[in-house]
Amino acid sequence: MKDRGYLFADEHDLFRSAVRSFVEREMVPRADEWEARGAVDRELYQKMGALGFLGIRYPAEYGGAEQDISMTVVFAEELARCRAHGVTSGVLVHTDMASPHLARAGTHVQKQQYLRPLISGERICAIAVTEPGAGSDVASLRTQARRAGDAFVLDGAKTFITNALSADTFVVAAKSDPAAGHRGISLFIVEKGTPGFTVARKLNKLGQHSGDTGELVFASCAVPAANLLGELHRGFYAIMQNFQDERLVIAIACYSGAQQVLEDTLRYVREREMFGAKLGDLQVTKHRLAQMATEIEAGRQLTYHAAWLYAQRIECLSEVSMSKAFCAEMANRVAYQALQLHGGYGYIQGYFVERFYRDVRVYSIAGGATEVMYEIIGKGLSS
Repeated sequence: MKDRGYLFADEHDLFRSAVRSFVEREMVPRADEWEARGAVDRELYQKMGALGFLGIRYPAEYGGAEQDISMTVVFAEELARCRAHGVTSGVLVHTDMASPHLARAGTHVQKQQYLRPLISGERICAIAVTEPGAGSDVASLRTQARRAGDAFVLDGAKTFITNALSADTFVVAAKSDPAAGHRGISLFIVEKGTPGFTVARKLNKLGQHSGDTGELVFASCAVPAANLLGELHRGFYAIMQNFQDERLVIAIACYSGAQQVLEDTLRYVREREMFGAKLGDLQVTKHRLAQMATEIEAGRQLTYHAAWLYAQRIECLSEVSMSKAFCAEMANRVAYQALQLHGGYGYIQGYFVERFYRDVRVYSIAGGATEVMYEIIGKGLSS
């Protein structure tokens, strides 16, 4: 790997080999099955947990591996090659979008009770922030948390929640002080089966069929005060902090998935004949492939740089936002060109390019829409 001395070392190569072997053995052969069923086997998380994949950056005290962001980069790159990005997203929500809140803000008791089984894969988690009227604009959420004795009573609804049907543990954002705007948001740990908490329905999506997404409803849902996660009214800041992790792994999933679809396309054009010649020998094809490869590499290097800054604890809000925005849009462009080069076959189910074309579209929306990323970058330029 050309970037080995920049971000990776021997231990990363060994870890990459282990993850790639697992993905090829345990995930790729079942991708079509999960896609058709609309859900992944819970056993997958248990197997990942047993191999240490679900607690890469978490303390050993709770079963984690105590590694840094560079190991997460390796894991996400290889995970994104499973040929079912609904599974990719579900696992990354578990590892880098929901559970980090427990790792960062949880008490020792909360970590023992909730984080440990998430690291082992015994339980699955989800993050519940997005609402029908509040997506990227987190401050506008309306779900409320009212103090009632030794509990908080939650009322409201969440939508577009990844792992909604499969999760056991939910990190839920709610207004604990409705009059305080973003300064009145808190996070709560809510367990599946809590009275007043229901999964209203599963959402049917354009892509990522292999992962479940749904709507949640909280109707006078009493949550123990001990399940407040972090400081009261400080949830907004925790969400903003964790957006860095979320956007980095989305960027990684984008360029890694794009790399895989490029490899598939290269194999296809080398075999496909058109007008008496191999499709891959035509200049127009070579130029398209060259453009795709260049954009993928640009996205990869932009993300590696952002990850390096993150690892050095250097402020990198703009760089992570650039990475997420560029990689999401780039992956959609690559998917379009790959499908075009496959011709009619690219439009038929059974080819990965068709699935990736649908799966990748959400990456320009999830974790903060591209337009929001540009707003963040723009503010950094004008400050």
